[in-house]
Amino acid sequence: MRDAVLAVRSWLDDAAQKPARAELAAAVRLSLRTLEQVAPGNSVEVRVPPFAAVQCVTGPRHTRGTPPNVVETDPRTWLLLATGRLDWAAAVERGELTASGSRSDVSQWLPLVRIDEP
Repeated sequence: MRDAVLAVRSWLDDAAQKPARAELAAAVRLSLRTLEQVAPGNSVEVRVPPFAAVQCVTGPRHTRGTPPNVVETDPRTWLLLATGRLDWAAAVERGELTASGSRSDVSQWLPLVRIDEP
């Protein structure tokens, strides 16, 4: 995951430096899979369209319809959160992230990786 996120680092530094779609997809998907591993469960659905959605966080399992606990954001915002470059509360306040439901705050598991460290 770290290598995939490092591949899109220039885009996280400067939004004008958009990476190739395959690189971006890999960074998003691998970081979401990491979230699944560090916060296993099925009570929260984290969506980063158009690349991936995962279920995580222990609690009641969701099986049909719209999940009660949903997080949704765009790929850049997700990767900024996943790398600790953006604070969860700031993303919510700016409208860059929607989080609905009592379990939807997954900020305790973020960042997933730090890419500014050597």
